[in-house]
Amino acid sequence: MLRIVPLDQARNFVERKAVRLAEAEQTVRPILDAVRERGDEAVLEFARKFDGFTGNDLTVSTGGTSASDEFLAALETAARNIREYAALQLPQESWHDFPDGRRLGHIIRPLDSMGAYIPAGRYPLPSTLLMTVIPAQVAGVQTICAASPHPSREILATAQFMGLERIFRIGGAHAIAALAFGTATVPKVDRIVGPGNIYVAAAKKLLAGEVGIDFVAGPTEIVIIADDADPRHLAADMLAQAEHDVEASSILLTTSRTLAERVAAEVGSQLQTLSTASVACESIRNNSAVILCATTDDAVEASNRLAPEHLVIYEESLLAKIQHAGSIFVGAYSPEAAGDYVSGPNHVLPTSGAARIRGGLSAADFVKVISVQRLSEGALKKLAPSATTLARAEGLEAHARSVEVRFAK
Repeated sequence: MLRIVPLDQARNFVERKAVRLAEAEQTVRPILDAVRERGDEAVLEFARKFDGFTGNDLTVSTGGTSASDEFLAALETAARNIREYAALQLPQESWHDFPDGRRLGHIIRPLDSMGAYIPAGRYPLPSTLLMTVIPAQVAGVQTICAASPHPSREILATAQFMGLERIFRIGGAHAIAALAFGTATVPKVDRIVGPGNIYVAAAKKLLAGEVGIDFVAGPTEIVIIADDADPRHLAADMLAQAEHDVEASSILLTTSRTLAERVAAEVGSQLQTLSTASVACESIRNNSAVILCATTDDAVEASNRLAPEHLVIYEESLLAKIQHAGSIFVGAYSPEAAGDYVSGPNHVLPTSGAARIRGGLSAADFVKVISVQRLSEGALKKLAPSATTLARAEGLEAHARSVEVRFAK
């Protein structure tokens, strides 16, 4: 079932597939317009139509939500590690005094508000609530809310654990619109983050600019580069990705045909007892492969062309050659699944090649780095000839005069 193909015949796997959003954009555009114009009335209408919502209040209370001691202990571990890592990502205020009289620096200020989108379809994801909300808390965002169409008991328990009071029982494009525009019930936010289906992605794409977003996400993906590893581990890692969605992609790049054959056999064997096999089988059959490469450098080049969401490498020496990846997992004991939950780095990651231009969600996404400058009289006097020359070269006479007037007798 898992194909083994030579690199020169693997064009469909190593060339990035376009995220097809055009049709979804046409579907969601009238939804966005309706929410912009009619607010809560439209949101409630779409929640009943698409989410199966039957109530009148879109706000969900988390008070008194129970969870097992085991689940709460897992939350404690995950939250602590995510918080520690997020704190490392925050830029720091900085100042520098130059000898010519320029005092330059930057200050750090958090966004006022953010909204997290938490999927709750086939697999409700309390871990995504941790990954989206904790970095915002670390950054100092004051207004934090979340939207989820069918928040599970675990999602609500996680919200209660983090002290999150604003959760709205809405999903899809109407949830994104409500967060972007604000309604009488849902606050308008500065940035919307979190994964979702193609309609969520299309809504975020259309509203980017009116509201900050993390990225437009496509199907989840993993690339593994390995020549000598336990095939059971590789197969398990590929299936862990494949079970997310029928569109998910799992790719192993290797120079070893023996390893390729053993992994393919192991995938088939593990599928026999996998409870999510109905999804994973389709992902493995249609979007996954073991790709045979002549050299490890060829494998690295193929990976960089893909710019995968998740990249697993077994040799740390390869790290220096990696140019594009959302998150990198190094060594036999760094499975991607650990990163999904508890190790610390964020699991909200760029897909569909977006890792060429940015990494995963971080605390830095929830702050602004604001430049500050103070010039002494001597510093401005020294800079004045260059400033006025450049201003007049651009035809901006008032710019030049605003410098010169300070030295006019």
